[in-house]
Amino acid sequence: MTTTMSLAALGALSGCTGGSTASGKAGSKDTLTLAMSQDIQGWDPTSQPAYQGWGASAVYDSLFRCDALGKPQPAAAKSWTFKSDNTGVTVHLHPGMKFSDGTPVNAAAVKASIEYAKKHGGSAARFAPMTVTTPDDLTVVISETTPNPLLALRLCEVKMASPKYLASGKTNKAPVGSGPYTLDQAATTSGSVYTFTKNNTYWDTKSYPYKKLVIKVITNETAAINALKTGQIDGTLVTQATYSQAKASGMKIQSVKSQVTRMLITDHLGKKIPALGSLDVRRAMNMVFDKEALSKNLYRGLANPTAQIFRGGTDAYIKGLKDPYPYDVDAAKKLMAKAGYAKGFDLEVPFLAGQNLDSLMPVIKQQLGLINIKVKQVTLSGPNAITELLSGKYPVPFWQLGNYGDSRQDITDYLLPDGIWNVEHQKDATVAKLWKKILSDTPEQSVKDQQALNRYVVDQAWFVPLAETGMFYAYNPKINIRPSTDPGGLHPVLRDFQ
Repeated sequence: MTTTMSLAALGALSGCTGGSTASGKAGSKDTLTLAMSQDIQGWDPTSQPAYQGWGASAVYDSLFRCDALGKPQPAAAKSWTFKSDNTGVTVHLHPGMKFSDGTPVNAAAVKASIEYAKKHGGSAARFAPMTVTTPDDLTVVISETTPNPLLALRLCEVKMASPKYLASGKTNKAPVGSGPYTLDQAATTSGSVYTFTKNNTYWDTKSYPYKKLVIKVITNETAAINALKTGQIDGTLVTQATYSQAKASGMKIQSVKSQVTRMLITDHLGKKIPALGSLDVRRAMNMVFDKEALSKNLYRGLANPTAQIFRGGTDAYIKGLKDPYPYDVDAAKKLMAKAGYAKGFDLEVPFLAGQNLDSLMPVIKQQLGLINIKVKQVTLSGPNAITELLSGKYPVPFWQLGNYGDSRQDITDYLLPDGIWNVEHQKDATVAKLWKKILSDTPEQSVKDQQALNRYVVDQAWFVPLAETGMFYAYNPKINIRPSTDPGGLHPVLRDFQ
């Protein structure tokens, strides 16, 4: 999930070194300085977004690190053995690890972190089925009663924190983790700059070569580009609008085609908005968008038209899929009339500014208006914006969502009834049947069943996919960034900066 909260923090940018080295310059040997377009919304380990989550990655460790394809790599877990039926894993921890308050990172602490994740945060349902036992101080056994092929991915998400800290009820004030860095509160100003110092006792210090990490909150993209060009920061996310500017200024750019801009028609049973229960209406909504023109003009040629929500190259992706809903406004009008909605209906669409969707929202209004769907933009803001967006109040979210290297993760987020982005949480017998098979499939059969599930939701027009795009990360050529190992393909993760 990608999130960007707008905050008025630009005034503190100019000349701010945020506790960097004596030179105060980005690109120095000892300090890595990154821009972040959203503020850190507290430090509770269960409310840390994957998008621009460098601060959380600095202070918290997890059991596993997941690579670009979602495969587990060592983190707090030194070694592990998964059950062949995907119902559990036995984990062995590195000895001698400690949280920043001096308490040990042991089996009891891992259990406390998972138990906390089961009861807090928007993803609690993901961890609820987990049972944790601790045979000894360095061994953790995690079990589920039904097969879960995404168990490793889920455990990559659990941020481990000191049990004392979790029990304190004050988890948003300052983090107490066991990550590669610790927060330097004296050199930190909330909403402006966050400074971290290297944890030299971390089990894998070599993967984090910088002595200091500085994160500057810069909510305006032009200001971020200028900060990069003038050496105030080492890297920032850019959009298609500023891609050429960053390139022309001599910056390096890493890109991954890993996102699909889409409308999610989660009320496909028509319980809140009866018209959305009509397949003809959902198909008509797809047919009013000229995806080729969108990719060429609004995305400046840095996107591709697409008819499916999955990332190219993943198991669920159908190579060469022909768009079943080509641009044809007249045909869309006929479908609306056939469904009994020639006069259209009202539709509230939630919107958050600064998400690279600002130029697309007028297009959404205009094109759906051609079939008399009257779109009312509902602008969400503040700390509860994402909670409201996912609450189900608005059954057709509009978002540019990242797609995982393991498409089963996308299925759980977008298609299953308890999926985070399936905000109406409506059940479907075909989806349930195919998912049950996928849970215990061989790898070869899983590909076939995931593609069958993809084809089904395309045929049912559960989504209005508009463009396959991705992340563009511009950075100072003086630093080195490995190809992103983020399983969501959102941007380089902290360990990728070398």
